[in-house]
Amino acid sequence: MRIAVPVTDHVLHPHFGHCAGFALLDVDPTSRAVVSSTEVVAPEHQPGLLPRWLKERGVTTVIAGNMGVKARIIFQKNAIEVCLGAPSGPPLEIAREYLAGTLVTSETTCHH
Repeated sequence: MRIAVPVTDHVLHPHFGHCAGFALLDVDPTSRAVVSSTEVVAPEHQPGLLPRWLKERGVTTVIAGNMGVKARIIFQKNAIEVCLGAPSGPPLEIAREYLAGTLVTSETTCHH
């Protein structure tokens, strides 16, 4: 399992498509523990590019604040789970809360 969290300055960026990069967190499927993490620079924003780019990097889950409809549809078509409404914070903390089932999310407001 590989989780992607859009980041800017090492914390979750509120809008998926406008982040500086992504924290990629590898998770042991048995223990559901994060075993490694790295940050990668995002490619220049182009509609529909980021879902394909993340799939090529083995991402199975995306945790974000807000995300446009087009990106959500592309992720769904590629069987990549999307968790929206996540709060700003360090990606490792967010991933651990998500994996423990304790991540508190809010309503998302992005409609494009």
